[in-house]
Amino acid sequence: MLMQNVVGISVASAFGLEPVFGLLSGSISLIGGHGTAIAWAPKVADEFGLESAMEIGIASATFGLILASLMGGPIAKFLIKRHSLVASEIDTSKQDEGKKAVEKLTSFDFLDAVLAIHVCIVVGVLLNEAISQTGLQLPLFVSCLFAGIVITNLIPQSYPRITGTKWPTRTAAVDLIADIALGTFLAMSLMSMQLWTLIDLAGPIFAILAMQLLLAVVINIFVVFPAMGKTYDAAVVCAGFGGISLGSTPTAMANMSAVSQKYGYSAQAFIVVPLVCAFFIDLANALIILTLWA
Repeated sequence: MLMQNVVGISVASAFGLEPVFGLLSGSISLIGGHGTAIAWAPKVADEFGLESAMEIGIASATFGLILASLMGGPIAKFLIKRHSLVASEIDTSKQDEGKKAVEKLTSFDFLDAVLAIHVCIVVGVLLNEAISQTGLQLPLFVSCLFAGIVITNLIPQSYPRITGTKWPTRTAAVDLIADIALGTFLAMSLMSMQLWTLIDLAGPIFAILAMQLLLAVVINIFVVFPAMGKTYDAAVVCAGFGGISLGSTPTAMANMSAVSQKYGYSAQAFIVVPLVCAFFIDLANALIILTLWA
């Protein structure tokens, strides 16, 4: 993430643009994705007067997804062929053990999930106000995200609630609300885009994305792969990391699924990558952005 922002700022500066342009085409839109780009765009527009901030962020995130989808598989294939890697022998019947059966979704489950989300939002708003008193300005979604992570992981499953149910974690209701909310959020934002305002900035955007692609490939091959042990699992993780670095968690999962279907299943990769995506990425990205912002 730090290197993405350094590359983005460097290329933007080479084109005579403000450093914040590089941030928008760095980890804000690439690792952060459309949601993070849209969330940070108003702050960028207000503080730096960059009126096309949202269009820049969304365009970078969109092309990043495309590059991430094209990059993950070839990287894994190169590493597997180069090092003659093979998948570990596992009981194929266990591959589906982690897949949950289709859950029955009721109106009560839906309302219970809505209540839990609102609790996280209330705590996040209060946390954001407390943080702002220290002089540090965080986007509201960051504090709400942090509140949700802390509450979900610290509340015991047996903790009594007014509803008489457990705190909803990875339930069908939460997944449904997440899909609807994100889809609506992106649709509203995309409908208000003015992409024609980016014609003059097309060159710098593509130059930054080209350098980001090169950076992601280099880090995958020379950093992530050795760090993960140069095994078959490491190669599959690299396919997923390619999806994360320029795209999103679904892109990472799609990349790893494609590699696994062709070369063999990797249980380790499907544990490590989603865990990193779900817990560490957004918070770490926000901290790095704020550090460079200052």
